[in-house]
Amino acid sequence: MSDSKSILRIGLPKGSLQDSTVDLFARAGYKISIPSRSYFPTIDDPQIEMVMFRAQEMSRYVEDGVVDMGITGHDWVIENQSDVHEVCELAYSRATSNPARWVLCVPEESDIHKPEDLAGGIIATELKKTTKKYFEDRNIAIKKVEFSWGATEVKARLVSAIVDITETGSSIKANKLRIIDTILTSTTRLIANHEAWKDDAKRQKIEDLALLLKGAIEARNQVGLKMNAPKSKLDEILKLLPAEKSPTVNQLADQDWVALEVIVEEKVERDLVPQLVRAGATGIFSYQLNKVIH
Repeated sequence: MSDSKSILRIGLPKGSLQDSTVDLFARAGYKISIPSRSYFPTIDDPQIEMVMFRAQEMSRYVEDGVVDMGITGHDWVIENQSDVHEVCELAYSRATSNPARWVLCVPEESDIHKPEDLAGGIIATELKKTTKKYFEDRNIAIKKVEFSWGATEVKARLVSAIVDITETGSSIKANKLRIIDTILTSTTRLIANHEAWKDDAKRQKIEDLALLLKGAIEARNQVGLKMNAPKSKLDEILKLLPAEKSPTVNQLADQDWVALEVIVEEKVERDLVPQLVRAGATGIFSYQLNKVIH
């Protein structure tokens, strides 16, 4: 990688967040290409260089200055006890926009119903330090927290309990497990090295990226609507539009007509458009948004 101090080095998460992160950057206006078997993606910005790390280790490399900025889960920042600057939350993920939860689980048929019932037991998890602290904070003396190298759900019937990550809870139910507590709630974060954050040029670049990435997330479930309307129907049409959205209204060449433009939730559009037609709007079309910047 280049030694130039003007280059912003970004850690791209490899694994489950990889594709959704590349897509997020694309909607923010950046094209990322990942050559086969390479850990060094290319991006169409000469001021940026990228390297791929697992989300689990990202915060350590950001803290140590190997990269200036990275994207990872809040859970791994906590687990690694990393001293980094949190720039912003990026509420996206591989499956849903719901926060991920690390949950304490036992088999459905287990007679364990609360964390205290696990005293003297063995817990399997990938989130070892955080789980150990959870029990220490509650003065519950467990025998051991052992590291799980994947397929943690399977181990729930081999140890006392497991701590595993879920977004929808479907995998927990599918494996016939029961949640007895939530250890940690986590969302994806953009984090920066403290020294990079103190550098004016790098900080501005990081802040610009954060603005565009958050704008892309904001636009994810929204669409733009354009339409024409007779002035005589304008008040009726405006009443149909979401109260928190202030539409743009422009005069057309025909003095009796105006053009309206508004951003609405995509799920609202399907019910709203027929109502707008009945109210007198014409020439309605919708379009996808890449970014919404407030």
